[in-house]
Formats: sequence, C-alpha cells, structure tokens
Amino acid sequence: MRWLKGRRNMVYRNRRLKLAAAALLVLGLVTPAVEAQDSKDKKKSPPDGTPVLWRAPDDLPARNLYLGPGGEEMKPDLTSVTFESDETGGYSVKWQVRDGSGKKWTAKLGREAQAETAAVRLMWAVGYMTEVNYLVPCAHIRGAPKPRKDVERCEGDGFRNVRFKTRPEGEKNVGNWNWKQNPFFRTKEFGGLLVMMALLNNWDLKEENNKIFYVPGEGGGRGELRYMVTDLGASFGQVKVNAPVLWRILRNRNDPQDYARDPFLEDVKGGRVNFFYTGKQGDLFDDIGVDEARWIGNLLSKLSDRQIGDAFRAANYTPEEVRLLSGAVRARINELASVGGPTTAR
Repeated sequence: MRWLKGRRNMVYRNRRLKLAAAALLVLGLVTPAVEAQDSKDKKKSPPDGTPVLWRAPDDLPARNLYLGPGGEEMKPDLTSVTFESDETGGYSVKWQVRDGSGKKWTAKLGREAQAETAAVRLMWAVGYMTEVNYLVPCAHIRGAPKPRKDVERCEGDGFRNVRFKTRPEGEKNVGNWNWKQNPFFRTKEFGGLLVMMALLNNWDLKEENNKIFYVPGEGGGRGELRYMVTDLGASFGQVKVNAPVLWRILRNRNDPQDYARDPFLEDVKGGRVNFFYTGKQGDLFDDIGVDEARWIGNLLSKLSDRQIGDAFRAANYTPEEVRLLSGAVRARINELASVGGPTTAR
C-alpha cells in the first residue's frame, strides 16, 4: 500500500510539473504575441497633427482642372516607365511603376481609370483633400506582366487610359478613416463631402478607400492629418433601383450615358435633401441639410463650363462624352444651388 501511495504521489508530481511547464510555454508564446500586437497598434496610431478634410478654395475660378492638383510640375516622366510590382485584390488592375525620373507611381488600368481622374479634379476644385493623378492615354510599361483581367490595349503593345497616382514628397500614409467615426462627422464639410459622392455617383463608399495622410508642418511646426477619399473609380455610372424589379440595384462605373440619365435629387422633406442614391453607406445620406447642399452647390457654381469640361478632357473622354458628362454635372450643380425648403443648421 505504501508503495502504491508513493507511486500515486509521483504521478501527481509529474502531472503538476507538466502543467507548470505547459503554462510557462503558453506564457512564453502569448507574451511575444501580445507585445507584437501592442507594437502593431502603436504603429497604427497616427502622429499628432491637425485633422483637415477641406480647405477653402479661394482661387476656385482660376483652378486648372486639366492638370489637376499636381499641376504641370508633378506630371510623370513618360520617357521610360518600368513595372515594379503588382497590387493584388480590388476591382482594377494596379501596378507599382517608376517613371523616367525614378519617381514611383501607382498605375491603375481598366474602367475606373478615367472616372477617377475626372472625379479627383472636381473634388479638388471645391477644396477637398485629394491625391495627385494624371491619365495617360497610351502607356508603355517595360516589364509589365499579363494583366489579371482584360484591359484595353493601344499601339506599340501599350495600355490604354492608365491612371498614374502619386503624392507629394513627405506626405505619409498613416491609416484609414471610417465614414461614421471621424473628426468631421455631422459638420458642414462632411455633409458637403457626401453631396459630392452623390453628385459623382460614387457608390463604393468603404473604409479601405479612405486614407489619412500626415504632412509635416513647415519649420518643425504642427503637421496636418489630411483625410481623403482615395478611390473614386466607381463614379460616373448608374446608381439606382431597377423599377420593374425593386429589389435589384443597378450599379456600374464610367458609363457617361447611364450617368447622364440617372436621376439625382429626389425631394426635400423637413429641411433634409433626399438623393436617388443606392450606394454603400446609404444611411449617411438620410441627414443632409438643405444648407449643406446649397453650400457645396454654390461652390461648384463658381466653376466655368470650360473647367468642368477640362476635368473630363484630362481623363481622355471623347468630345461627345465630355459634352454629355459636363452637361450632366452642370445640371446637378444647378439642382443643388437652387434646392428649396428651410435651411437647417447642424
């Protein structure tokens, strides 16, 4: 019996030792994982800076919408464009490339390239933060692989209508921002941003398309955190419910004819403007006041027909498409500027 009791004690001791060892092993594994997560979270925290979504465009009537926010000085050097890497995922084919001067660009191929080029120019025109982009009608990219989906080609084995995107030196991507949790939610400027999304028919409102860029302050002063909608490719198409089949939502992108015949403003009730908008984050559009619609409409009204047309000419639309799209945008601007009903302060 004593032998059996001793045997049991030995087994219990061994079990306790094994459990202790296992616990130490788990702690050893968990602690580095926790530290790694903490490090990752710290890395995600943006630097201190002043949040900026919109800045008053005091020179709006003089802004060059053909060259856009980058102007002449930031245009890509097309003497030589070289493929570097592929960005997987997303609707469009996107490649990292370098131009003849060695500058890095993100090249977007496919249906979204034209729409995004024009949309960025209209957003920039009225003061919203944007990235810099240009549309190259026929881009020759050395070392380019076969695209993962069909894209239009042009002469000399080139790629048709390629959007080149970059940002100024020193501007750093520090994360994404949420449509419902941001420093501007329910402000006039945020309401104006939503109106712009409806005006463009940009239906793909998701967080991964929203970026925050940190820009250092001059002379070591306080920097800025610029909030941007960086993917506007799902614009200038159709965003409506198919009347015969009410559950079916029809959406496309970069279709001038569909955009021109798509309805825009539905009505005004209780000081709120209702849009014919069935894109993502649709509930955000339930609380847009008349004053916000008029505010952004009045800003857009300062654009000349030439400026609006230049936004689409920069995106290499045909003359007929430029006429169609410009006319549709002007009609929407007029609707906003003259929207009726009582004004409502947020």
